[in-house]
Amino acid sequence: MISVRKQQTIAGPAMCAGVGVHSGAHVRLALTPAPADTGIVFVRSDVRGVDNAIRAHANSIGDTRNCTTIRNASGVELATVEHLMSACAGLGVDNLIVEVDGPELPILDGSSAPFVQVLLNAGLKQQHAPQRVIRILEPIEVRMGAKSAALLPMEGFEGLDMDVTIRFADPAIGVQRRRVHLTPESFLSDIADARTFGFLADAEAMRAAGLGLGASMANTLVVDSGRVVNPEGLRFDDEFVRHKMLDAVGDLAMAGAPICGRFVADQPGHALNARLVRALLDTPEAWRWEYDFDGEAIHGRAPELIAAVG
Repeated sequence: MISVRKQQTIAGPAMCAGVGVHSGAHVRLALTPAPADTGIVFVRSDVRGVDNAIRAHANSIGDTRNCTTIRNASGVELATVEHLMSACAGLGVDNLIVEVDGPELPILDGSSAPFVQVLLNAGLKQQHAPQRVIRILEPIEVRMGAKSAALLPMEGFEGLDMDVTIRFADPAIGVQRRRVHLTPESFLSDIADARTFGFLADAEAMRAAGLGLGASMANTLVVDSGRVVNPEGLRFDDEFVRHKMLDAVGDLAMAGAPICGRFVADQPGHALNARLVRALLDTPEAWRWEYDFDGEAIHGRAPELIAAVG
């Protein structure tokens, strides 16, 4: 029998709780399995009387200044979704309902690792529907000043090849580059544990703007004048670029399906990543949907035909 790469959800419910890094609010998450083709859907359980469900998709992206915030047509918002989205994309979780009782997802330890553990504790469950991917056929590039990001065709690897460079004046970071072939294994070993970071010099201005109210050295790498302030130090020598890669995994998942191609970015951030995903979806001639049979792509097949094969 021909095997098909299948969609996944979680095997049972799971919960976690923590503080929002920007809002400072204590929030609880309840994660439950979702049917095939649902995608990742967030539900603001504290909002009543209006549509409180927000689909994790490029069409829902609102603010991207300090995190990725999504919003539905009723104006209901949810901030800092990127670390959970990264965990889902990294593990291959396609369908999930996430109930949240506040305006922002918890930051936990600043990485995706706690979300990964919650998902793995719940168990991953394969579903009957095939997983379709976005195959990049032609280059798509966006720029924001000196920053750039591109999706390029890729041969020799059936997945997302990530090549990320960051450049900071502070010598604690400097110029860092990392390249990873994204798989569940490489996500767990190379990306998931990398924490978010910030500069001590920016803390006062951020808090005056109502941001970073939940930030602490328990959830953020703090950089000050050439040194990392956190007493435990870094988890990786290049933890900063790894975290930018983690953010990009979550932001690119807003395309609505895994991307098969090469992601090359110089100084990426949430705004640049969102602009690239928007450019991707607005340039349909540059990509196509594919279903994967034993590693061989089948083009232009209807989902019901593929489901019947299995």
